[in-house]
Amino acid sequence: MPPYPGVDIVKSVLSKMAKPVELLDITLLTQLRRDGHPSIYTGRGTSLDDCSHWCLAGVPDTWNEVLYAALLGN
Repeated sequence: MPPYPGVDIVKSVLSKMAKPVELLDITLLTQLRRDGHPSIYTGRGTSLDDCSHWCLAGVPDTWNEVLYAALLGN
């Protein structure tokens, strides 16, 4: 069973593309972080405040670091 829904479909589509592409899969990385989804969906309250997600260093910064390392070939 794939780690999350749709992963097999995405990988299948990417493997059939005319120009080669690489999937930078950050789904599990984001799910494992406590600040990955700070909202009512975490079950930790009813607030929709999400400043820690976009205003402070956090998940998007981690995505950028992973992308930068992939671009450099590290």
